[in-house]
Amino acid sequence: MPKTSSASAQTLIDRIVGFNAGRDSERLAIKYRLLAANPFSFLRGTCHLYYQDLPVEAAFLRSPAAWICGDLHLENFGSYKGDNRLSYFDLNDFDEAILAPASWELSRMLVSVLVAAEALKVGPADALGLCHCFLDAYAAALTDGKARWVERATADGMVKTLLRALRTRTRAAFLDSRTEIRDGKRRLRIDGSKALPAHETERHRVELFMREFGAGQADPRFFRVLDVARRVAGTGSLGLERYAILVRGRGGLDGNFLLDLKYAPRSALAPYVRLAQPAWPSEAERVVGVQQRIQAIAPAFLSAVSIDGRSFVLKELMPQQDRLSLQLWNGKLRRLESVMRTMGEMVAWAHLRSGGRQGSACADAWIDYGRSAASWRAGLLDYAQSYRSRVVADWSSYAAAYRDAALVKERK
Repeated sequence: MPKTSSASAQTLIDRIVGFNAGRDSERLAIKYRLLAANPFSFLRGTCHLYYQDLPVEAAFLRSPAAWICGDLHLENFGSYKGDNRLSYFDLNDFDEAILAPASWELSRMLVSVLVAAEALKVGPADALGLCHCFLDAYAAALTDGKARWVERATADGMVKTLLRALRTRTRAAFLDSRTEIRDGKRRLRIDGSKALPAHETERHRVELFMREFGAGQADPRFFRVLDVARRVAGTGSLGLERYAILVRGRGGLDGNFLLDLKYAPRSALAPYVRLAQPAWPSEAERVVGVQQRIQAIAPAFLSAVSIDGRSFVLKELMPQQDRLSLQLWNGKLRRLESVMRTMGEMVAWAHLRSGGRQGSACADAWIDYGRSAASWRAGLLDYAQSYRSRVVADWSSYAAAYRDAALVKERK
């Protein structure tokens, strides 16, 4: 493992603290603790470091322009219920979405596989083999030239198991897991892990917004607010303004719905992308617009909204929204290989589906890129293996600094 000097370790801490300045202190403390947990959690929560370090002019990164999610890694795929009420498995995090070379997305995904290997108890050779599975499927799907999708009927392996299991989850059970009944009414469960209490001013602002939002919908009563909490979710976005909102829904205790309202800042990739970007009306419009282009079916209630002139994304918080637990591969490498192939196909379908939109490459360019994979894949794999060592070294420095700070705080 490369050694890190105390000076460079402090620079690393300064980069992380600087990027997260101004965030909610309570949730930011949770983020900092998660970053210290392991290298993969650190990679997940420091997307900005990855792109600060990326040699953007390197020859191996030359590729067609794509609409990318911007923070592609193993846990940014998941299941959700679409606005047609069917369950899908797809890319599911678009906070950093932007127009950029496709290779940026691919390289980050490959690094995530190699960084996660130790936690998954996968050896280096097998981890590299999983990267090859991902790239093989990506190139083949591009060459095919047709954007497809994954749902329960078309899924296989661990993805199929996930989607089948979700079929048995009921709304009432999900509500019971996130709420409690007090005086005959549902209220959000403030557990410190998924929800924190909202301040009175925050609650009032959200209630006022939802009243105005609901007034423009077909059934305003559906959006009547029953309770509001600060939501704790994800890693990279922890500390940003975000709420879980319990609304009346269809009425009755089991007819209530949960919504997710999240502040949308500028993409962490924006300072490094050289491609001209369209002038989105707001950052939330960027997130929602790219998500609608990339996913086969968008999630329910997905909307770009504004509160006091600030940009937010509103969507349903659902029982079907779940990440694939790769820990369940149970020592059967074929199960992980199947997942990697599915993920590779999904990224290719995303590029094809959004192709030709506001500067992104057209289908013919994607087919050519898939056919020419032999000319670019080695460079991506070499970089991924090199940067994997950088992530582990940076995590080690950060974790040591975090432990030292915690020890000093404890002694005080």
